Amino acid sequence: MEILLPVVAIGGMGLIFGAILSVAAKIFAVEKDERIPQITECLPGANCGGCGYAGCGAAAEAIVKGEAGVNCCPVGGDETTRKIAEIMGVNAQKSEKMVAYVMCVGDCYAAKDKYDINEEMDCHSANRLSGGMKDCTFGCLGFGTCVQKCKFSALSIKNGIAVVDREKCTNCGACMKECPRHIIKSVPYSLQAVVECNSQAKGKETRAVCTVGCIGCGICAKACESGAITVDNNLAIIDPSKCIGCGICAEKCPRKIIKMLNKEPEIQVARKAVKK
Repeated sequence: MEILLPVVAIGGMGLIFGAILSVAAKIFAVEKDERIPQITECLPGANCGGCGYAGCGAAAEAIVKGEAGVNCCPVGGDETTRKIAEIMGVNAQKSEKMVAYVMCVGDCYAAKDKYDINEEMDCHSANRLSGGMKDCTFGCLGFGTCVQKCKFSALSIKNGIAVVDREKCTNCGACMKECPRHIIKSVPYSLQAVVECNSQAKGKETRAVCTVGCIGCGICAKACESGAITVDNNLAIIDPSKCIGCGICAEKCPRKIIKMLNKEPEIQVARKAVKK
């Protein structure tokens, strides 16, 4: 009896406290909007942070609260937006696909090095070491820190510079945040032409460190009949909303730093439109 009574007493107390906790849980329970798990299920589950939230669950809660739009997920695309819009009972607005682009082609053949690195480093460490091993302080460091951060295998290192696979890229923004030089930009997938350089150095300085860097000569801007190109801080910039993809700027550029991303037949059509 000396053992049984304490056991019964403790067991009874456990039942009483359990009942109290059960009642309290029901009284103070916070009702969770049923749309949150539905939206979370629609999201890709990458938890990449590209939407600006900690993960897909947090993004779903933000959408339900009205803090984020139904198209806030850069990974899911239009189909995900459509499903979320149906759950939220709103119209889905189709948004243009965006992708990351590395604004540098100063690879190991084009950009000069000021010293050799024999040990493995990341881009941040290299950038802190006298601004990197390249003479150009604006170009890609090429150690692949961005590659390691990409969850979609959309980045690779080729000849010492990072290259984005536009078909795999989801524009999550992880590589852009990681790059210490901030040379990875978000651009429309339908972009016609791009200046593959980030250098803001004067022309003479750029010529001394890279054989393909933009020298800010302005020849492309003068040749562009649609007024899509301007030169700012010694760097040519193309306005995608004005660019028609005629390809004249790429032909006129003495450094061949402007790349046309559309197909040749489309370029020919655009050139005819300019001539008219």
